[in-house]
Amino acid sequence: MARFNYRMQSILDIKKKLENQAKQELANAQAALYEENRKLDSLKERKEGYERKAEQLLCDTLSVREIMENKNAILKMDEYIVSQKKRVLMAKENLIVAQNRMKEAMQERKIQEKLKENAFEVFLEDEKKTESKEVDELTSYTYGKEHRL
Repeated sequence: MARFNYRMQSILDIKKKLENQAKQELANAQAALYEENRKLDSLKERKEGYERKAEQLLCDTLSVREIMENKNAILKMDEYIVSQKKRVLMAKENLIVAQNRMKEAMQERKIQEKLKENAFEVFLEDEKKTESKEVDELTSYTYGKEHRL
């Protein structure tokens, strides 16, 4: 039996590499989104701390300077939170892009694998025909040889 050689194996290998790269990009995008969400949670916690301190400052002896500093800190935290929410949205968009690339790479690889399977089936059919032809030739040669004697 002859050896099966898929002529587009290099393309299949490239598709597998592209899929692995897409998997890595997806993992990186998921990690980035996780990190941005973690930063957002941290900023929200800091803001809550400033708000608790503001309540405490209003209950204690009034210090206008401390109250104003705390109010400014809360406003600054609001700005940081808005900015961080934008980063989270960008990370989500990057994740979606990475998911789409991954999906596309998987589809392309599967297409190439299906083409390889089809080529292998054609190869097996050809081998079967060749083998059948050889058996027929051998049988007719043997039959012809016996009837000549």
